[in-house]
Amino acid sequence: MNVRAYAKINIGLHVLGKRPDGYHNIETVFRLIDLYDELEFVQDDEGISFTSDSPVLVNDDTNLCIRAAHLLRELTGIHMGVEITLKKRIPLGSGLGGGSSDAAAVLKGLTKLWALDISTEELQTVSATLGSDVPFFFTSQTAFATGRGELLAPFALQIPYWILVVTPDIHVSTLWAYSNMRLKQVPSRTDLRELLQTAINKPELLRTSLTNDFEQTVFREFGDIAKLKETLLKEGADVALMSGSGSSVFAFFSSEVKAKRLSSELSKRYFVSLTEPQFKPEIN
Repeated sequence: MNVRAYAKINIGLHVLGKRPDGYHNIETVFRLIDLYDELEFVQDDEGISFTSDSPVLVNDDTNLCIRAAHLLRELTGIHMGVEITLKKRIPLGSGLGGGSSDAAAVLKGLTKLWALDISTEELQTVSATLGSDVPFFFTSQTAFATGRGELLAPFALQIPYWILVVTPDIHVSTLWAYSNMRLKQVPSRTDLRELLQTAINKPELLRTSLTNDFEQTVFREFGDIAKLKETLLKEGADVALMSGSGSSVFAFFSSEVKAKRLSSELSKRYFVSLTEPQFKPEIN
């Protein structure tokens, strides 16, 4: 059995403040894009095994796929095993949620493979122990997220742009980004969900209103990411913004010609993906 694990972008990200538990409260909009890892599941009586075509991923209990499989066995008391094979396409440390999406895919895939009597809602709830954004990958294509990112309000959003995502060969630690950012008191900001629902066809308003609070910190340390955003805007992007804590930067293009031309040019130096307007993922 095979399951796709789609990447996401953050269309805006507000960091509201540090919580008593050490995490931060945020507001963001998650959106799936046309880039995915593929996971294959084969039932096995010998326990849980994991292999990947990525030489960077380790095969131990720090691996999110293995942790997700163990979590499901502990939750249900089942003792079945599985061979998990991952075809990795989403860049690591890119702000695109690849590890979290893979973990969610393991929970969904094994629930089917092992014919478990557990609801999607239950899986979504327990998945937050694996990572704050893992629950999103059990929802729809778009969701407004609050809390640590685990409190989700899915909503419909038609994006009329080509979405070009460009990932430089830079790894930005989310922990480092949170530790080094300078929180600012902002009197009031437009609700991201409301902004996107009312102004998605007004690129000039999106360009001035959409913000990612990590950009100042990350750009100060990694100038090449800032230059990448500048390049996208200079080359005709209607909107450009860093996703998550980086290092990926995404851009909205009204022009298919410009999006495809720039995608081809930038692919010589960076990892790129292109999502067409009205894209709909194959949700498992």
